[in-house]
Amino acid sequence: MWKLGRLWWAMRKELLLAWVVLRDGRSPWGAKLAVLAAAAYLISPLDLITDAVPLLGWLDDGIVVFLLLRLSQKLLPPGLSEALKARGATRRR
Repeated sequence: MWKLGRLWWAMRKELLLAWVVLRDGRSPWGAKLAVLAAAAYLISPLDLITDAVPLLGWLDDGIVVFLLLRLSQKLLPPGLSEALKARGATRRR
């Protein structure tokens, strides 16, 4: 149960950062497109592995979304990345 709580907290932190990336005008378009692609993949009925396959269908969704969110973070300039992470941390409290 403890690991599940840590996973939820990490996921929440990533989603808050993605939201801040979308809302901040200083974020590059590539980072915003990666966040939007992650959201589109998550709600799209088209998958690499169908959700009918138990556990693997959800796992591939999670991996693709995670990789796209990481890509959006890599596309941010270093100074902006730290500023947005701090801004997301203050929203969390």
